[in-house]
Amino acid sequence: MKIALLGYGRMGKAIEKIAKNRGHEIVARIDKDQIEGTLEYANVAINFSIPDAAVNNIFSALSIAIPVVCGTTGWLENFKKVTDFTVKNKTAFLYASNFSIGVNLFFKLNEQLVKMMNNQSDYKVSIEEIHHIHKLDAPSGTAITLAEGIIENSESSDWSLSADKSDEIQINAIREGEVPGTHTITYESSIDAISIKHKAHNREGFALGAVVASEWIVGKKGIFKMSDVLNLS
Repeated sequence: MKIALLGYGRMGKAIEKIAKNRGHEIVARIDKDQIEGTLEYANVAINFSIPDAAVNNIFSALSIAIPVVCGTTGWLENFKKVTDFTVKNKTAFLYASNFSIGVNLFFKLNEQLVKMMNNQSDYKVSIEEIHHIHKLDAPSGTAITLAEGIIENSESSDWSLSADKSDEIQINAIREGEVPGTHTITYESSIDAISIKHKAHNREGFALGAVVASEWIVGKKGIFKMSDVLNLS
């Protein structure tokens, strides 16, 4: 498989290493100050660029019918524009706030737990996410996906960083050191607390998931999620 890397930071380099180990070829590396190779030769493009560059990068591949796997967060106000463009160009697009297989299992566990807690009115839910100091967006896309999973399965109406309203989910976003990503969901009452947590040890799980998703999407048309790749839908 021939892969174009849209964004060649730490994640792009981690993806390149795993892709090569799995027998794939990198035919383009496109970043702010770097353009190597030819995008048109790619079977799939993987976008882990900065948020401000994400939409243009995605469009550049979709416009020539190259499917895109995207892990950049912080650009989702343009999500419908991208998915409409995908359909128009008869290709495929897969967005995931987190490509880690463990995190995607954690998403499902989150949905199951909120259903169990729905009748327990004494408990208030909150989310904490910790990432490295280089991460540009807050809260993380993974934390937002977790919050959306709770909202879809409960009476919570929204999420915020301050939770000024009683039916909002508070997300506490912490930036420290070189933490790859830790997410904790806590249901707390005056008596006790119940928590589930996912802690990434390194970025390899994210990179591997992105490559697996790229292998899966080639030849398909439509809008997909990581749950489709892992058959968790």
